[in-house]
Amino acid sequence: MISIPILAEAAATEIQDVQIVPIDQIWLQITSLTWLQAVLAISFGIVYLMYGWRIFRVLVVICFALIGMFIGIKLGTMAGSAIWGGVAGLILLSVMSMPLMKWCVCILGAAAGGILTAGLWYAFELPQMYIWAGATVGVVAGGMISFIILKASVMLFTSLGGSAITVIGILALLHLYEKIQVPVTTHIHDMVHNQNWFLPVALMVPTLLGIVLQNKFIKHSQKWEL
Repeated sequence: MISIPILAEAAATEIQDVQIVPIDQIWLQITSLTWLQAVLAISFGIVYLMYGWRIFRVLVVICFALIGMFIGIKLGTMAGSAIWGGVAGLILLSVMSMPLMKWCVCILGAAAGGILTAGLWYAFELPQMYIWAGATVGVVAGGMISFIILKASVMLFTSLGGSAITVIGILALLHLYEKIQVPVTTHIHDMVHNQNWFLPVALMVPTLLGIVLQNKFIKHSQKWEL
């Protein structure tokens, strides 16, 4: 007969082995970039990271257009026309986001908070099947901050977006550099796949730097309005 401690240990092992974070998809995005695309991503990401507050309205419309396209493709596939579903979803949410700009900023701020706390959950190697609990804390905190101080929400989601694009570009360049070494090395691959703390730290450090810089720039900009 199998004892209760053995069953508990097996259940704990099963929980730890559940893979929720799409590491393979993230790695695919990194490895699919060419040298030129990676440099462009870093350049755009730095601008996004530091000056996203100046173009946040455009960024909000783009974000919701992409969300609408994704939802439209899903619904369109079930209806038999993924392309027209994607186009309809893109147009609908991008148009709706313009008059509802403040609400959209709050939603993006809440989503950014959820991504950051989910990253912390992953970094501390907690069971991934419960990562939604960590994300929920960030969504609630980010949403509350966004409703109280909308500028904080703008800085949060633009810094996070710029950080993500910049980090992917940098990792792509490092990966490409490793491929031309003799012998070929796989340090970036190993860090991304085997070190849970690596990606969250790589994402959060530039994000915090971006928030600090944007806050400094906004204070010196008299014409900035939400």
